[in-house]
Amino acid sequence: AIRAGNVSINYPTVNPPEAPFGGYKQSGLGRELSRHAMDLYTEVKNVVV
Repeated sequence: AIRAGNVSINYPTVNPPEAPFGGYKQSGLGRELSRHAMDLYTEVKNVVV
């Protein structure tokens, strides 16, 4: 069994920009693309004026 997110044989993998992708187990951490990737680079902040 292949435990992978994307497998392509004789065909290029084309992911839509809104589809997150990332490593599986020890091959990677987190997700790239989509709004899920933004969670790694943003922080919620509350400002009351």
